[in-house]
Amino acid sequence: MSDPVFFPRAATPTLGEIAALAGVSLPDGVDPHIAITGAASVERADRGDLAYMDNPRYGEALAATRATACLVSKRFAAKVPATTVAIVTPQPYKVFAAVLATMYPAAVRPGSSFDATGVSPGAYVHPQARLEAGVTVDPGAVVGPGVEIGTGTIIGANAVIGPQVRIGRGASIGANVSIHNALIGNRVILHGGVRVGQDGFGFAMSGQGHTKVPQIGRVIIQDDVEIGANSTIDRGASRDTVIGEGTKIDNLVQIGHNVVIGRHCVIVSQVGIAGSVTIEDFVVLGGQVGVVGHLRIGAGAQIAGSSNVASDVPPGARWGGTPAKPMREWFRELTLLKKLAARRDLPADEADPAS
Repeated sequence: MSDPVFFPRAATPTLGEIAALAGVSLPDGVDPHIAITGAASVERADRGDLAYMDNPRYGEALAATRATACLVSKRFAAKVPATTVAIVTPQPYKVFAAVLATMYPAAVRPGSSFDATGVSPGAYVHPQARLEAGVTVDPGAVVGPGVEIGTGTIIGANAVIGPQVRIGRGASIGANVSIHNALIGNRVILHGGVRVGQDGFGFAMSGQGHTKVPQIGRVIIQDDVEIGANSTIDRGASRDTVIGEGTKIDNLVQIGHNVVIGRHCVIVSQVGIAGSVTIEDFVVLGGQVGVVGHLRIGAGAQIAGSSNVASDVPPGARWGGTPAKPMREWFRELTLLKKLAARRDLPADEADPAS
């Protein structure tokens, strides 16, 4: 089997260029013209590679690395071996990301599955759709009537763009994505299988049966949002579902109708957000968090993974548990339960529920 190169290198930055990108100086005596030809983790890096390290778990790997250069914070600089150039920066991971984007721009956002530009002969674009110059539409994609798509946007294979949808410039719509009843901003990335704008889960329930409530809102996704594979965003019922600028959503996330998510939030895989929740700016929801409907999570709050949020969360709070509560309170409960479980003076029927 051949070994293909999925992300060809587009640039070979020098140590001087990397230091300039980081806004720092190279150590004395280091040749700024040394070229970097690859990037790797500290334990796998070899000569010619750039690595980074900002986690104490990898201290031993850093000490043994063969990388030509390594981006490190000041606290780890002394662990860098003499054969590796230490580029000291307060944000090694962020600088590493910027270097990767320079070297491998094709990995920054999904490209055409057909490795082509323009509208493929196998695509179906309605004559009433309006596409600016520079839009790519892959085979099997369907673009409905009244759709408007901005320049530089890629519509992946078998994607479905419903009537009147608006998509901004420089966006990437992955394979098998469906978008209906939505306004999508500039530079938005929707990975494969994302569903946007379908019905919210709305029913008027009764003992005689459940009556479907028409969902007449939209989905608005603002600029620079990224949404992971197979995530779903329901359209609003009585107001719009909104995803704020710069928010990053992982794979397999469910967002219900009428949800409003602020700017620059981070929502990790398998989160479920029920209808009419408001999440303010810079909130972080860990993996598998569940949020009950009609709540508000304040700006800058952080919720630990696998927690269930059943009440409003104040701004800046750090909560965890089921039901979620302030982190200190949650930890105290866990510690108390652990101590109770370890007691040997409990009656047998209390110590062992199965007895």
